[in-house]
This record gives sequence, C-alpha cells and structure tokens, in this order.
Amino acid sequence: MSHWNDFNDAQSNTNVIPKGTLAKVRLTIRPGGFDDPGQGWTGGYARCGSTGAVYLDAEYTVLEGPYAKRKIWSLIGLYSPKGPDWANMGRGLIRGMLNSARGVSDKDNSPEAQARRRINGFGDLDGLEFVARIDIGRDTNGEERNEIKSAVMPDHRDYAQIMGHGATPSVAQPLHPAASAPQHQAPTPQPQQTPAPQAPAAPGFSGRPSWAE
Repeated sequence: MSHWNDFNDAQSNTNVIPKGTLAKVRLTIRPGGFDDPGQGWTGGYARCGSTGAVYLDAEYTVLEGPYAKRKIWSLIGLYSPKGPDWANMGRGLIRGMLNSARGVSDKDNSPEAQARRRINGFGDLDGLEFVARIDIGRDTNGEERNEIKSAVMPDHRDYAQIMGHGATPSVAQPLHPAASAPQHQAPTPQPQQTPAPQAPAAPGFSGRPSWAE
C-alpha cells in the first residue's frame, strides 16, 4: 500500500514513449531555408548547422493508439563534414519511410517498387504517413527523449493492423511520376511545394550526434 509520507515506490513522471513502440506517424519537415540544387536540395526544406552539417528537421506526430497526438522531434542526416555515415543513415531512413508509406517490401526491386522509392523533392516527404519504430535517445541536457531511426515495412506482422484500412498505403504526397503514371502516358505535373514558415526548435533538442556535427 502506498503512503503519503514515503515516495520510494512512486513511479517516475516520465513523458517518454517506451522504446520499440510501433506507431503510425505523420512526418512534417520544419523548413530550414537551405538549398543546394546540385544535390537536389530545393524548396528550402534542408537546414545547415553551424558546423556545416546539413539535415532535415523532422517532426513526427503519432496519429493513433495510446500515444495519439504526441510529437517526436528528430533529425534526418543529409551531409556531415566528418564523413558519409550520417548521410547514409538518413538515406536508409527515408527509404524505409517510403517503403512503409507506399506499401513496398524492402526486398522488392521491381521497376514499380524502384519508382515508388523515388521522390521529386523533399516536399514529397512532408506529410508522409508511415509506421515507425520509436526509439529513445538523449537531448542536449542528457535527458531521455524519443526519436525515430527506422520504419516498419509491409511484411512486418503488425504493419497491416497499424496502418489500418487493409494496409492500403497512405501517401500524403503524389508518387513519383514513374510510379503513378502508366508508361504510355505522360507523367502528371506535380504541384510546386511552398515551404511553410520556419518553426522554432524544440527546447533542449538536438538530434544530431556529436560525430555528425
């Protein structure tokens, strides 16, 4: 029995979603205003840090389940002056997001699957809905915080239930023309993305590891 003069058995008031939780999320990119057309970084979505690292400032909103409406902030690496590792991790995460959102097995290398893993620009990722595996990291103050490092693929046993509607892919942005238009038709022009106003960074948050700065 708990007593109001002894708090040793009280549970800590943590706001962290348990590590390994699977949830359907929506990705929102908080624009950073940095473009490099030579890399395909246009639309003002990328952000360049003071150390020269380039990344997407990602905000994920949990859409359903016990943690619905909770938000998770994390960074998607595009470039680090310290080497290719951070960018490779970012590319791998985006591939997983597209597989999850568009219902493509990671093992599927057919022309159709390859087309569904292509985007016209970062604007195609803004609003993407997929199944994420929630992880736990540390913020700049050393406190635990949630982050997202991987997506759940369609061949996972819980994917269909979490995505809902018979696991119909939820694609907030139009697919790459090669994926959405038959080969004998001209691709449908894609609407131009307009960056949203820049949002302030989350307090005490930095999803960039020290080796990537």
